[in-house]
Amino acid sequence: MLNINNYIYIYINNIKGHVFRISACFLFLVSFDVFSQDLSEIQLANEYLLKGDKKKALELFVDLSKSDVNTPFIYNNYINTMLDLGAFDDAQSYLKKISKKDPANIQYNLDLGFVLIRAGEMGKAENHFNKLIQDNRENVQRIKLMSDFFMSRSLIDYGIKAMVESRRHLGNEFLYCLDLAMLYRIQGSQDKMVQEYLTYVTQNAANIQYVKNIMQALLTKPEELQSLEKLLYDKVQEFPNIEVYADLLIWVTMQQKDFNASFIQARAYDKRYKQDGEKTMEVARVALDNEDYDNALKIYRYIIRTYPNSPNFLLSKLGLIRTREARIKKTFPVNADSVKVLVGDYKSFISLYPDNQNSLDAARSEASLYANYLDEKDSAIAILQSLILNPRASLYLKSKAKLDLGDIYLLKGEPWESTLLYSQVEKTQKENPVGYEAKLKNAKLSYYKGDFQLAQEHLDILKEATTREISNDAIDLSLRIKENIAFDSAGLALKEFARIELLLYQNKVDAAMQSIDRLKTGVAPNGEAVSLSAMLDDILWLEANLKMKRGEFEKSIELLQQILNQFSEDILADDAYFLQAEIYDRQIKDSEKAKEMYREFLNRYPGSVYAAEARKRYRTLRGDFINEPPPQF
Repeated sequence: MLNINNYIYIYINNIKGHVFRISACFLFLVSFDVFSQDLSEIQLANEYLLKGDKKKALELFVDLSKSDVNTPFIYNNYINTMLDLGAFDDAQSYLKKISKKDPANIQYNLDLGFVLIRAGEMGKAENHFNKLIQDNRENVQRIKLMSDFFMSRSLIDYGIKAMVESRRHLGNEFLYCLDLAMLYRIQGSQDKMVQEYLTYVTQNAANIQYVKNIMQALLTKPEELQSLEKLLYDKVQEFPNIEVYADLLIWVTMQQKDFNASFIQARAYDKRYKQDGEKTMEVARVALDNEDYDNALKIYRYIIRTYPNSPNFLLSKLGLIRTREARIKKTFPVNADSVKVLVGDYKSFISLYPDNQNSLDAARSEASLYANYLDEKDSAIAILQSLILNPRASLYLKSKAKLDLGDIYLLKGEPWESTLLYSQVEKTQKENPVGYEAKLKNAKLSYYKGDFQLAQEHLDILKEATTREISNDAIDLSLRIKENIAFDSAGLALKEFARIELLLYQNKVDAAMQSIDRLKTGVAPNGEAVSLSAMLDDILWLEANLKMKRGEFEKSIELLQQILNQFSEDILADDAYFLQAEIYDRQIKDSEKAKEMYREFLNRYPGSVYAAEARKRYRTLRGDFINEPPPQF
């Protein structure tokens, strides 16, 4: 006889995924003596199944099925055994019999339809399921249960039909939106899937970020985003008062990095919904982040003209300076006179708005320019120290200023001061992104010094950081350390490479170039031979970027081509090809060559992280964005 644990185990495993209306006191009303006669038979039948002897198992199940008490314990295995042995008529008879005894249990009728399909009686199955849908279309919970059943049996069309018919009958278009969207996605009906998500978001505008996240994950091809843009364009025309359509239209143009179109839609959105330039400001920020400086400048200037009394006015004035700063930093070699103009712009902003919090941010940017581009480190230090002591500065801003100050001490060759400041921020901002940033800087300090074990300890923690950028940087540096130590346990080549990176960080370009040339010969500073098998591509990449920043564009392109020739299957291949295209585009200004390279890049590396930007630049150079549609509101 089975004990209570065996009994419960068999009960759970037989009713898993199966719906029964069993009274809560069922197990107590029926004595174990009654069960004891059959439980051993149930166990034996299940053992036959485990051994693959389905015929013997079926014989036992047939006898056991004569007692209704056994139904919960044999149902799934009995039905599946009959299906496996092709006993379709017997399965139908059994299901009809128990369904009559318990007509409220819809599972029996669902399984009956599935048995008809397995038996090849498609017409009967269709009629059966259609009747089942009609009979239950008023019951939302039952329709959802039926849909789950259909999906689990890959009967997607019936699942869709059940929900669509129930929605039509009940006259509620918002029913089953997410369930239908999932089934349409499985079915491959992308347009219908998108429509369900749009219906869902119009029901409650608070769902818009969820829908954006879903769309971003599911719509990855350019034509899919273009199709969504066209659909939303039509929706905005047809329903001009539904705000979420306008919001999503702006969002989808930004996903395609068509920031001029985003600007046109956003400025109309702000006017219609009296947003004081808030949505337009968002587009400007994203355009700047994506290095579309022309559109960022245009949008910031528009906000300054249009919203002089809005909080976005000062943010846009600062954004205008920062956009010009970003462009100057990306134009190689960086022009010192242009940097001085920027410093003057920041000073003017601070003097005009001395009591505004934005002026504190401006001061931090000013300090960075002094330190990194004008070699006036003492001026930068004085500004940052004043900022740290300013009672109006937030803890976050003071922490960022401390990190900047630590960076400057590293520039000056005083790493002990740097690590002191980084560690202070780590301690005060433990669970915040700025604290993780401080830890990453300490890891890089250890890396520069050649203490790879300590660097790795920091990086192992940072891999789980909540900020994706910091996490990715930590993973990249960790992989570099592990890969190179695997080929060179002493880490001689990596130590020299890290030392060169520090020289470049400190703007000691000539010393860095000499070290690169020596390292490429396979010789360390102490004269020892070093293995470059794991890092030659990294060396070429470092040198190519250095040459680019010095304005030696043709030499940079040659070095990048070496990466493509020698390491075409490695991780830096798409980086090298994209950077070549960017040099032709933004530095040499050879539009035709750049357009050709962007097109070829998309053919070679369609899954690259640079694909969206390459596509946008290709379309820009081709002239796709010259004639934009008018505002839609």
